[in-house]
Amino acid sequence: MRRIVFFLCLLEAASLVAQQPPVPEIPFQSIPDLLKLPPDLYLGEATGVAVNSKGHIFVLSRGNTTGPAYGAAASQLLEFDANGKFLREIGHNLYAWSFAHAVKVDRQDNIWVADKGSDMVIKFSPEGRVVMVFGRKQEASDEKTGPLAHVNPPLPPVDGMFRQVTDMAWDKEGNTYISDGYINSRIAKVDKNGNWLKSWGEPGNQPGQFSTPHSIAVDAEDRVYVADRGNRRIQVFDTEGKFLRQVTIDVPFDPNARPAIGNKPVLPINGPQNMAPGSPWAICITPAPNQVLYVSDAYPGRIYKLTLEGEVLGVLGESGKQLKQFGWIHEIACPSVNELYVSELLNWRVQKLTLEARH
Repeated sequence: MRRIVFFLCLLEAASLVAQQPPVPEIPFQSIPDLLKLPPDLYLGEATGVAVNSKGHIFVLSRGNTTGPAYGAAASQLLEFDANGKFLREIGHNLYAWSFAHAVKVDRQDNIWVADKGSDMVIKFSPEGRVVMVFGRKQEASDEKTGPLAHVNPPLPPVDGMFRQVTDMAWDKEGNTYISDGYINSRIAKVDKNGNWLKSWGEPGNQPGQFSTPHSIAVDAEDRVYVADRGNRRIQVFDTEGKFLRQVTIDVPFDPNARPAIGNKPVLPINGPQNMAPGSPWAICITPAPNQVLYVSDAYPGRIYKLTLEGEVLGVLGESGKQLKQFGWIHEIACPSVNELYVSELLNWRVQKLTLEARH
């Protein structure tokens, strides 16, 4: 009897899905040969991309590899003009460079970088000089220096320090929100002068808990959006860390979709949801007044356009190696609603996407 009831429930659920209107595909183009690199310069895994008020493009890459074959340092920050012409490298041989993760540009065109390997966040001036540093790299002279252990339960977090930090964003007052991602699983808040104010969150799957907070954004109303990747959701908070709501992306996808690399995930996934459809790897909110949210996943490798309330307005792209295909989008910059820049880990590149305006 239970099997019959279960089967009938499945049929009813399938019927409801079939009755839902399909999510529209958003037509778009990718600009070929966007970045004009010098002959002797190469990108590694492109972990981050950001755009400043002049349209200059900043790319954070796991290039500039130094050290041994295993555990080599890999971070390099490059600047290009709006046409993709190479301008300069910022922070060559910087002490914080270890394993690149994200780059952002604030309202004053300061350039911020989160380095997962050194557990540090660096603020550069528009001229490329170090203005502030957050966190602290392990000492090279310490006999215990090495990869951080993922012990269970995790060690208590320490104010002012990070464990595999991932991203940062700002509110209207100039406070910075930092996703302290892979181990501490929390959000840190510092003021415009660099003073540590507070943190919230811990490992888990309840409201206000995280499983790899991987990307972060703040809207015009100072609501803080956190890509809680391992829990396959975006959590939304006020500036004091009060949980407001969560957003999940639940739309149909091609079950025959190819993964960008590795075996196709077997759904449902038991454990961290990093490779589940709709699991947010990168998020970006467009400028006011009419803000929308862009989100990427690793499988099936799409970009989703959402309202700030979480309604999916459309999807674009798929996994692959050609233009208009993606290999693990790690960061999105969205200077306008129809212009996106995406950095890809697996394809070692940045694509500029122009979306067809929908009327």
